[in-house]
Amino acid sequence: MTDGTGALLAGTRRRARKSAPGADRWAGARRPLAAVAAVFVLAQLVLVRPVLGLGWDEIVYVSQVTSHHPAAFFSAPRSRGVSLLVAPVASWSSSTVLLRVYLALLSGLALYLALRAWRGLFPTRVLVTAGAFFASLWVTLFYGPQAMPNYWVAVGALIAVGCFLRHRADGSARGALWGVLAGAALMAWMRPTDAVWVTLPLIALALAHRHGRLLLALGGGLAAGGVEWVIEAYAGFGGLAERLAEASRIQGGLGWQIAVDDQLRSLGGRALCRPCTGSMPHPVITLWWFVLPLLAVLGLIVAVRAGRVLPTLLPLVCAATAAFPYLFMIGYAAPRFLQPAYALLALPVADALWHLVRTPRGRWRPAATALVALGLAGHLAVQLTVLVHTADRNTDSRRDWARTADALHRLGVRPPCLVTGHEAIPIGYYTGCSSGATAGNNENTTVGEILSTADRIPVAAITGPDGTPPRYARSWPAHRIGDLEVRIAPADLRRLEIP
Repeated sequence: MTDGTGALLAGTRRRARKSAPGADRWAGARRPLAAVAAVFVLAQLVLVRPVLGLGWDEIVYVSQVTSHHPAAFFSAPRSRGVSLLVAPVASWSSSTVLLRVYLALLSGLALYLALRAWRGLFPTRVLVTAGAFFASLWVTLFYGPQAMPNYWVAVGALIAVGCFLRHRADGSARGALWGVLAGAALMAWMRPTDAVWVTLPLIALALAHRHGRLLLALGGGLAAGGVEWVIEAYAGFGGLAERLAEASRIQGGLGWQIAVDDQLRSLGGRALCRPCTGSMPHPVITLWWFVLPLLAVLGLIVAVRAGRVLPTLLPLVCAATAAFPYLFMIGYAAPRFLQPAYALLALPVADALWHLVRTPRGRWRPAATALVALGLAGHLAVQLTVLVHTADRNTDSRRDWARTADALHRLGVRPPCLVTGHEAIPIGYYTGCSSGATAGNNENTTVGEILSTADRIPVAAITGPDGTPPRYARSWPAHRIGDLEVRIAPADLRRLEIP
């Protein structure tokens, strides 16, 4: 009888815990967060469209795990995380549409989980607004369904920082501890150096307050995610220091370099700004970039007055360390580089926006609400305009690669084959060929190896509009494909002696 009573009481306590007000509130909070994630997925599929062909960097990552295309050259800065992410689809299917849909769904689920990591640290309305703000940036929508690492570093950063704060507030929250490990591992899996920059403030705080479990979780996550990159450094690059040096060389030499203006130029929809020349985008396009830090500072002021500084200050500091190398240590820009910073800044920005709407009293509140709503509507219009323009331009450029591949097929360049020269990696992928380069950041072969290959399979040397054909291919028959000159090795080519 005693055992029965104890079981009854235990069951009652469990039901009471499940029906506690906090649990009910969080159960209700899941639905708006899930709605944000669902709209994010739908917007990707409608505005970016799954028919968008693979881009240059995507080709490098995807080709590592496909069975229907040769693997492209994998340079020192890259990590295998994206390749493993797409492997469940790319390893058996060549459908770009299927891959895009898979990545869009996965990115929406990841956003939902990342926002959940912050439950209890900010009100639900702030989390929903932060998620909507980050998800509505053109760079987030454009890269969400793409096989690129930066969005996933951003998601990992949100998970790691949010779970770090939750475990610090409640040491018994073991799930949060696992979240720290998972977030750090995801970042390191995708871009190990970015993971280090994001976690520097977390490591410093954990050391200062002697949070051994948090340090272990951070270290374990970074090690689990980065171990493959380190092993590959010793197996293929001669060591970790040598791989880091080679990565620095490929990126133009890392050091003190001001790239703030480069990032501004890239906001108009340039996927890669290298070299970053030309005029700045219209001020309407770049205005949000200047407003963002101001709102983040306002969010910090609000947090100080409310006595909850750390949940706002820590993501701000992590956003600053994540952005620092891409603003001050690299000589070019790509808007996707700052995605982790945007994701972390979204939280204090959302808190500041709600403060602007809710704080004024009397006749000022409707005016403040209208002003914020007008600003957000204008911001959304700008983001969607840039997104549509960027998606259309990239769709056209990738169709050009497909058309070039069709022309090469008509000229007899069919798998197995080799493409060298101008845009060899993307054109080679679309043609179904291997790609080769004898110089530059993607150097992976020699002239002798190219000529030896030409004895066995079709080889095409492509020259861009303003280029000159390589010396080894000048005697090969030339063909025009649009503004490209293509020289194809004769079937009876014999190795030539190159002085």
